Amino acid sequence: MSSQVIQPQMINSKSDSDSAAVTSKTPIHIKVLTVLGMVTLMGGTLTGVMTFINLGYTDSFFNDWISSFLLAIITVMPIGFLMMTLLTKLSEKLMPNSAEKTRNILVGISMALIMESGMALSTTINNIGLASDGIILAWFNTLIAALPIALVMMITVSLTIKPKVEALLKS
Repeated sequence: MSSQVIQPQMINSKSDSDSAAVTSKTPIHIKVLTVLGMVTLMGGTLTGVMTFINLGYTDSFFNDWISSFLLAIITVMPIGFLMMTLLTKLSEKLMPNSAEKTRNILVGISMALIMESGMALSTTINNIGLASDGIILAWFNTLIAALPIALVMMITVSLTIKPKVEALLKS
């Protein structure tokens, strides 16, 4: 004897094909909140670490961090979402026989490098200024110091959260 859980959407449906039509899409506000949560987790953590690397812990640390985070949101994050989509599609096309987990690890490492570089640049410019003589060295030091954190976060997100977020956004 098999047991079947009846979902609320299925109560009025007449067949299995009808139940697919009754299932509702994920509301847009849930999708927006999910994306904002991801942006805050990734961008907030990394710009905080980068601000600390550039300036140390000062009286103005939180103001410096928030301004770096907001700058990254409007400059680096949109490019990151586009790049993640492109890299995911590219990995599916170039590696069709590879396991999804393998492709996700590769996309995670690539995204860590891309996003890390962009956020290190925007954070360094925000904290030190573009006219500074040592901007390239400061950017490189920021990039290298925060890279291990970014790699761990991006691989973890790519293997755990990304597939669920993609499914949610597609629904």
